[in-house]
Amino acid sequence: MSRDVDIVTFGCRLNAYESEVIRTRAAEDGLSDAVVFNTCAVTGEAVRQARQAIRKARRERPGARLIVTGCAAQIDPAAFAAMPEVDLVLGNAEKSQTGAYAPLSQADGAEPPRVRVNDIMSVRETAGHLIDGLKDRARAYVEVQNGCDHRCTFCIIPYGRGNSRSAPAGEVVEQVRKLAAQGYREVVLTGVDVTSWGADLPGRPTLGQLVARILKLVPELPRLRLSSIDAAEIDPDLMRCLAEEPRLMPYLHLSLQAGDDMILKRMKRRHSRADALKLVREVRAVRPDVAFGADLIAGFPTETDEMFANTLKLVEEADLAFLHVFPFSPRPGTPAARMPAVKRDVVKARAAALRSAGAAGLARHLARQAGRTLSGLVERPGVARAEDFTEIAFEGEAPVGGIVDLRVTGRDERRLLARTLHMAPA
Repeated sequence: MSRDVDIVTFGCRLNAYESEVIRTRAAEDGLSDAVVFNTCAVTGEAVRQARQAIRKARRERPGARLIVTGCAAQIDPAAFAAMPEVDLVLGNAEKSQTGAYAPLSQADGAEPPRVRVNDIMSVRETAGHLIDGLKDRARAYVEVQNGCDHRCTFCIIPYGRGNSRSAPAGEVVEQVRKLAAQGYREVVLTGVDVTSWGADLPGRPTLGQLVARILKLVPELPRLRLSSIDAAEIDPDLMRCLAEEPRLMPYLHLSLQAGDDMILKRMKRRHSRADALKLVREVRAVRPDVAFGADLIAGFPTETDEMFANTLKLVEEADLAFLHVFPFSPRPGTPAARMPAVKRDVVKARAAALRSAGAAGLARHLARQAGRTLSGLVERPGVARAEDFTEIAFEGEAPVGGIVDLRVTGRDERRLLARTLHMAPA
């Protein structure tokens, strides 16, 4: 029988980062023969997949301890505790704490509580669990922020993550320095609402100031990247870094959600359609090689055909290359769940139309790369990621985690094809 501890991760990059924290804590606590499910709550489908995976794990590992944590567990711990397959439910604050998994490894006869989930809104600390790397990944992630102070009408995540809180700049810089010393060539700054970093710290520093500080104090790091950012919160220092710092990667994934002003208002977003297009123009003016991705929701309640057409047109007008398309999923407890719903078949059709527009946007982006020489971070044998986040399938030898120069020779539907030229110096 397996005595391993397996971590099953759902959802965002932040969860992927925190799963490595869980792995470290579980090892320190002496946990064995267990499966930890780090859940996501962004859609009902994500919750369904987690429950399905838990049932499957119980069938395949009948003697293992099954532990459920993450956003879905934080928001609805009772639902997971009611599953007969589950041994322990941990909240988002508890999952990274020292000793969180110790009771499961002790045979003292005492039965530990099956649910340990506290009020996430009371949590004020973040980054007390910075780690030294990520297992089996070419790049490293650093959690600089957690939680969110905004209350978009469709989003349940603040109730799973709590209010926004920032990691101190000094701790972030030290962590990035350690990762660079370990040989990581790219570090990604991640969080729930990364662009709100610093608002709760003394002096209210900005994300741009943090980025500039990292690049100045860790000159040995070749590539620094940002995870998804809010279009309403890009500060002047960050814009300057995009213009002047080639080691800040030219890719921004924007949390746009819609391209119609009425829908954006009903979502309680803080930007307009014009704001999004203005931002894209301003960034391209200072960083012409930038590429943009975006999160977009199809079929938000009350969305008419005309409103959806505005979102569809935004993909081409903003020249978006990488889309994450979400069919609207009502989350119980959110204002949007009480709004007049769009028919499910219409939601699915609009999501399909957005994905088609995204495929066309990616094709335009790939076509512009013909014949270029690009710098790629090797993610796995034969596959690299360009500075602007374009995936490249290449011929030739290059170690995972290394940076290699690649000459583009063609493309397929979703990525560039290339051959190696030479490795960048270590």
